[in-house]
Amino acid sequence: MTATSGFDPLALMVMSNAVSMIAEEMGVVLERGALSPNIRERRDASSALFDARGRMVAQAAHIPVHLGAMPESVRAVMTQGPEPGDVFLLNDPYAGGSHLPDLTMVEAIGDGGAIVGFAAVRAHHADVGGMSPGSMPQGATELFQEGIIVPPVRIARRGIPVDDVLRLVLANVRTPAERHGDLAAQRAACAAGREGWLALRLRETPARLDAACEALLDYTRRRALARIAELGDIHGRGVDALEGDGVSDADVPVAAEVSVRDGRMRLDFTGTAPAVRGNVNCPRSVTRAAAVFVLRTLLDDDVPTNDGIAEALDLAIPAGCAIDARWPSAVAAGNVEMSTRITDTIFAALGNAGVAVPAQGQGTMNNITFGGVGWTFYETLGGGQGASARGPGPSAVHVGMSNTRNTPIESLEHAYPIRIDEYAVRRGSGGAGAFAGGDGVVRRYRVLERCTVTLVTERRRHAPSGIAGGAPGAPGVNQLNGKAIPAKCRMELEPGDVVTVMTPGGGGWGTGRESGIGNRESSVAV
Repeated sequence: MTATSGFDPLALMVMSNAVSMIAEEMGVVLERGALSPNIRERRDASSALFDARGRMVAQAAHIPVHLGAMPESVRAVMTQGPEPGDVFLLNDPYAGGSHLPDLTMVEAIGDGGAIVGFAAVRAHHADVGGMSPGSMPQGATELFQEGIIVPPVRIARRGIPVDDVLRLVLANVRTPAERHGDLAAQRAACAAGREGWLALRLRETPARLDAACEALLDYTRRRALARIAELGDIHGRGVDALEGDGVSDADVPVAAEVSVRDGRMRLDFTGTAPAVRGNVNCPRSVTRAAAVFVLRTLLDDDVPTNDGIAEALDLAIPAGCAIDARWPSAVAAGNVEMSTRITDTIFAALGNAGVAVPAQGQGTMNNITFGGVGWTFYETLGGGQGASARGPGPSAVHVGMSNTRNTPIESLEHAYPIRIDEYAVRRGSGGAGAFAGGDGVVRRYRVLERCTVTLVTERRRHAPSGIAGGAPGAPGVNQLNGKAIPAKCRMELEPGDVVTVMTPGGGGWGTGRESGIGNRESSVAV
């Protein structure tokens, strides 16, 4: 690290950690205060801090698909003429959001009558209304079917709550008490960000903190550009596909071409399918999040994660394609499944350009939602990840655009009329190779009362690919009472019905062994 804008390396690192720890504290406040297991236990939420110009200067180590898209939320809030102390709520994918279950809260931090920054928290709520419990409806063809749409609206004005807006939101969800509790936790997390930011300004002086933010953004940008320069004159193309859009089973192609031009990384998504009828489309902000995530994985761990990374990228996205959704396209599954496929495709392009990348991982978040009278439950499931030249792929983990945890069985069974009959590693599902791919998981849910289940999953037809001669991982399997059911479906269940989800294994790396079994030292079990 070299001196930047008057900061010596040690001072800049101290400031970087100081700002990042405020974002981490926001996350802790949210998790401890939330009511739903999805936020409290799975940590399906993210927090970040922005400067007065709306640039993300620090984030907690949370969810890439949330964080990479959150700058759009802050920019949308800034168009509404915020005043110090105003708190906004939004989820509209076409006005700063990602998909409707992700409710984002943004507080304009004031000091001396001026806005000096923004604290933002995004959390996936287990229900925001719409045609299906859990608001991840299979078969939705327009945004209005997926839940209540919230443009950037004030829920506090200069620190004073605007209760009528909150009442309107809660009147449109199936679980208002749980939603109210989770939103209160988000409000507390934003307050923690505000107090931490103001305390840091007081300790370091406003001028020094502003200079530190500029220095951190510049430093990250320079580190990203330096890494891109190390790649040399690369060019590669990757093509992949989603297994249907929830309305049709036809594959939805995703294409990405990577190149280095004028010292910057360029990603061209020409060849990606036009927008589809189902809800696997995603807004441009989600595509941006996927691209930022991939570039971040190429950087050293000590590089701060902020908007400086995005400044090293150029994106060419065909207007109105499936990864540049236009109103009123449905997008609930796009945030989770399309974002994952975009990262897979970019990694494939990098691999074809000669950059060392791992084999494909499970390539899906395995979304599962249950809902009945007065309750909804949502979670995603981990799976096997791809092996690489460095070793076996980890088993039974959430990585990539997810990065959440699992829901503990005790928490799930305490809160909902569901029992888990089995939760185990899906042994042997990772692809063989010199290094084996990680194994997926098996999770069996037995419902105790009538309810609706919705599954939005991928890699059930197309197995995760191996690399350098490694074998593919096993595709995933969904079952109802032992019989196969589609990758994307919504069904009515009776007491005693059992839904089983077997998640995909990761691809193997390399040849030279008949099997990767026994070479999984780095794998992680449930």
